[in-house]
Parts: sequence; C-alpha cells; structure tokens
Amino acid sequence: MTTPENDQSQRFLDEHEELAPGQGFQFACHPGVSCFGACCSALNLMLTPYDTLRLRRGTGQSSRDFIKEYADTSAIPGVGLPLLHMHMQETESKRCPFSLKGACAVYENRPSACRTYPLGRATRPGASGVEEQLFVLREAHCKGFAEASQWNPATWMADQGLSAYNASNDRFMGLVAALRAQQQQLGRPLGSQQAGMSGLALYQPDDFQRFLVGAQLLDRLDMTEARKEAVLHDEEACLDFGFDWLELSLLGQTERLRPKG
Repeated sequence: MTTPENDQSQRFLDEHEELAPGQGFQFACHPGVSCFGACCSALNLMLTPYDTLRLRRGTGQSSRDFIKEYADTSAIPGVGLPLLHMHMQETESKRCPFSLKGACAVYENRPSACRTYPLGRATRPGASGVEEQLFVLREAHCKGFAEASQWNPATWMADQGLSAYNASNDRFMGLVAALRAQQQQLGRPLGSQQAGMSGLALYQPDDFQRFLVGAQLLDRLDMTEARKEAVLHDEEACLDFGFDWLELSLLGQTERLRPKG
C-alpha cells in the first residue's frame, strides 16, 4: 500500500498498469505454480496497525513481544509517526519470517500487501473521501499471470478478505496525510512523547487498553458505555478508538470523538 504524495511514488505508479474499477485481469497463486513462494523474500513490507493486530492474533504474542521479534521500527519522514516494517530473516535470501517451506504460517492473518498482490493499492484524501488507485504489479519472476482464473478489482479484494484491512488502513493513511499537512505548516514533526503515545495507540492495543484504564481517559470523553466496554475488551474497537483519539489529541478535532462538556 502506498500514497502517491511525492514524485518518487508517483513515478512508481506511472510505471505500472492502472486498473479501472471493473477491468479484468488473469491471475492465480497456488503451490502448483512454479514460482510459488518466490515473492516472500527481500521484502520492504510495511506493517500497518491493522496488519500488526492481525499478525499478533496469528502468533498469540503480546504487542511488545511481537514488535521485538518481527518488526523494525522507524518514523515516517516529515511526520514523526511510528512505522513498522517486517523484519526479514537474517539469511542471504532475506525470507519473510513466516514463510515456512514455501507456505505462509500466518495465512489467515497475512498482511494487506500480501493479500492485495498482484495488485497495488494507492490512496489519497479526496473531496468526497478516500480516492483509490489500483495497479497491476507484473514482476518478471511471477508465473501467476499465466493461470486461467479471471478477476476484477472488486472480486479480488472480496476473495482476499480485504474489506476490514482497507477500511482501517485508509484511516491510518488519512491520519498520516493530515499530520503531514499540519507539520508542513508547523515546520516540525511530532515530539518524542507524541510519537510514543501514537505508537501505543496504533500498534499496542493490549498496552493501550491498560493505559486507558490507569489514566481513566475514557471517563473524560463523551462516549457511550457500550463503546467504552468495546474499546477495553476488543482490540479492533480499541484501534478504531486510537485513530479517533489521535485525531483529537494531535489534530485538535475529529467528528467521532469529543471531550465531555
């Protein structure tokens, strides 16, 4: 997933075939394809907050343990918001740590970029919401395009279970875009304390839930009791709240959350 907000990313999009909403393409990936598993090496694989939540569900780890074992942490340039990438195996091939004998050990919870492939999905804020651009990644090694299965963007996204991923990822990229615009005006990225709290809200819902209880933060917000309970006991609801809280605390306003009074 990418946002075409600079010349380099726009050139990348220009080099690939863009798909219209109903335009078809031919592709399949399964163990019978000769290149099966070849795309799981030397990846610069960004992990969105929802990717991380779902992968942790597959490994059964705490957020701290998962990030320590499987993620490299950096900051988004010019914004300062924390960003995770998958830590590849320390081998010559740099394979994905979840690639075992050519199979994905976390297939049901695989990241959105893996689900979307061989398509790429670029988004940007638009006047009426998120504007989406889809393009085909035709890599030389990939034999999947010789398979007979026919798709269009909508049927592929549905087959790969991308609805929840795309919805959450769009909120994340919208937050990034809003913070980038704000920081361009202020001339500075997020401070270390802001970045730390952002990482907690985005990538560590288990720790964030404990923080919310200890700080009694939910009691100071105009929220229904049902939503409070969901935030404290459901990680998807906690992440959704995290986006709201960051919009309120970092951007100063959000349509979905407000302080009491």
